[in-house]
Amino acid sequence: MLNLNGITVRLGGRTILDGATAALPPKSRVGLIGRNGAGKSTLVRVIAGLLDADEGSADMPKGAKLGYIAQEAPAGSETPFETVLAADVERAALLGEAEGCEDMHRLGDIHDRLNAIDAHAAPSRAARILVGLGFDEDMQHRPLDSFSGGWRMRVALAALLFSAPDLLLLDEPSNHLDLEAVMWLEDFLQSYRATIVIVSHERDFLNNVVDHILHLDRGKVTLYPGGYDAFERQRAERQAQQAAARDKQIAQREKLQAFADRWRAKASKAKQAQSRLKAIARMAPIAELVDDPSLSFGFPNPDGLRPPLITLDMAAVGYGETPILSRLNLRLDPDDRIALLGRNGNGKTTLARLLAAQLPPMEGEMNASGKMKVGYFTQYQVEELDGSDTPVQHMARLMPGATPSAVRAQLGRFGFSGDKAMTEVRKLSGGERARLALALITRDAPHLLILDEPTNHLDVDAREALVQALNDYSGAVVVVSHDRHMLQLTADRLVLVENGTATEFDGSLDDYTTMVLQKDNGAGSKGESKASRKDERRAAAAARAQSQTLRNDLKAAETDIAKLTAQRAKIDQAMFDPSGAEASLTKLTMTELMKKRAEVEAKLEAAEARWLQATEALELAVG
Repeated sequence: MLNLNGITVRLGGRTILDGATAALPPKSRVGLIGRNGAGKSTLVRVIAGLLDADEGSADMPKGAKLGYIAQEAPAGSETPFETVLAADVERAALLGEAEGCEDMHRLGDIHDRLNAIDAHAAPSRAARILVGLGFDEDMQHRPLDSFSGGWRMRVALAALLFSAPDLLLLDEPSNHLDLEAVMWLEDFLQSYRATIVIVSHERDFLNNVVDHILHLDRGKVTLYPGGYDAFERQRAERQAQQAAARDKQIAQREKLQAFADRWRAKASKAKQAQSRLKAIARMAPIAELVDDPSLSFGFPNPDGLRPPLITLDMAAVGYGETPILSRLNLRLDPDDRIALLGRNGNGKTTLARLLAAQLPPMEGEMNASGKMKVGYFTQYQVEELDGSDTPVQHMARLMPGATPSAVRAQLGRFGFSGDKAMTEVRKLSGGERARLALALITRDAPHLLILDEPTNHLDVDAREALVQALNDYSGAVVVVSHDRHMLQLTADRLVLVENGTATEFDGSLDDYTTMVLQKDNGAGSKGESKASRKDERRAAAAARAQSQTLRNDLKAAETDIAKLTAQRAKIDQAMFDPSGAEASLTKLTMTELMKKRAEVEAKLEAAEARWLQATEALELAVG
C-alpha cells in the first residue's frame, strides 16, 4: 500500500531522514515511533505530500485517497456537525448536483452513487464520531469559533475519520484528547479497514491499535511486526547483539593494533603489520548505545508529614459565583497516588486547582497541613517559559539565595547539565521544556505533586523514565493523563469527576475503559436501572439523526417519483400524441418508446417501494 523509497530530507544543513526505506503491508496499522526530534513529523509530511524530499519518494497506489490533519484548526461560523459532513466531498458534491439536476438519466446515476456510498446514513455516522470524541448534542451544533483550539482540532480529527481515506495519517492524535476520547479512538481504529500510519508515544494505544512498528532512528527506519511490547523485545535483542558485536570488534581492534605495534619495525613482519593496520581501517565502527540525558527525571523526596495532607468535607469549588463541583468528600494522605478520571470539561482541572490552593472552596470545608508544599504542573507552565532565558536563569530566579551548585544540582536531576543548562529555552524541544517545568515545580521538594497531562511532549522512552521517577518519589501524587500505561503503573486510587462532583471509582482502569466504551456504544451496565442524562442526550441525538436520515430517504424517493412520473407522461404523449411531444422522443420508434417506458416504470416501482419503506420506518422512529 505504501512504499518509502530511500527518502532523504535535509533541513537547515542537518540530515533529518537518511535514505529511509520500508514497504508497509496493505491495510496494515503502523505505529511510527522514535525519539523527540528524530524526524517523525517530517516523514509524515513527506508521505502527505506537504514536503518534498531531497532524495527518494513515498509511493502509494494511483487513485488512493490520503487523509491527513492540517496544522491549522478549522474555524468559522459552521458547526462541528456541518464541518464533519462536508468532509465527504463526493457526497456533498452529489447532493449539490442533485438539487438542480433536470437530466433524468444523470439524476438516476447520482442517486445510484449516493446509495452506493451510503450517503443517507452519513448524518448518523457523523454524529457517532463526534459523540465519541466528546461532543454532546448541543456542542455539535455550536459555531466552531466558540470552541478552543484543542476542541477545534478534535473537529478536524472527526472530519478526517468521517472521510474514510485509504491511507490515514495521524500525527499524535491523542494530544488534544482526554482519556475517554482516546479509548473511543482506539476502539474506532481497531475496526478501520484501511492503511493507518500513527505517530504516537502511548504504549497502550500502540499495543491495542497497531500491528507493525516503524522505528525511526538516526534518519533510518526499521519495520517490526507486532505492537509496541513486541518491538521493545526485538529492539532489546538487537541492542544486546549490537553491544556484543561492539565488544568483540573492540577486542579484535586491540589485538590487531598490538600486533602492528609490535612488528611494524621488523622488516620480516612489516607487511603483516601493515595488513593488520589496513584491516583496522576497513572496520565499520559499531555505534555505542548512548546514555541519553533526556531520560533523566529525579524528584527530590520531601520531609515526612503526618496524615492527612488534605481533607475535603462537602466542599464546592468553581469560578465567580458558579460552582463547577459540589459535594466533594476526599482525603489525601502522604503516600496516596490518585488518578483523576472524567471527560474534558467535567472539572478535573478545577479539582486539581482546589487541591493546589489556587481556588478557594465556595462551600464546605477544606483542611490542609500547614507545612505542606505543593508542586503543580500544567501545560501552561511549559508554554509560558521565557524563551530568551536559560534553564539556569529560570531556576536561579525561583531559588533566591541558593548557591550556583544547588541550582545546578536541581537542574541535573532532570538532565540539564553542562551546555544544556546554558541553552536558551527557545532552542529546547517540547520534551526538554516539559522536563524544565517539572524541575522548577519540584525545586523545594514538595509533599504533593499535581500533574495535569505531564506526558504530552514526552516520547515513549521519556515517559517510562517519568513513571520510574514517580514510583521512586516518596510524596503524594495526583495525576490527570490520557496515558493509561502511566496511570496503571503509578496510580492506586481512581477518582471519577462527572455530574458535578468527584467520587471514588470502585474498579480498575480496565473496568473504567469497559464502562466508557459501553456508554459510547449505547450499552449500559447490567446493574444500571436508569440511564445517565448524558446517555439520554446521546440516545436522543442518535434518534434525531436516524429520523433525519429517514426523512432524507423519504424526500429523495418523493423527488424520484415526481421526476419519473413526469418522464413517463412525456413518453406516453410521444406514443399517443406525437404532435405535442418532445422532439428527442418523436425520433424513436414505437418499439424503442415502449422499451424506454418499461425502464422508467421499473424505476418508478422501485422508488415507490423506497418511499413506502421510509414512510413506515419514520412512523416507527417518531412513535
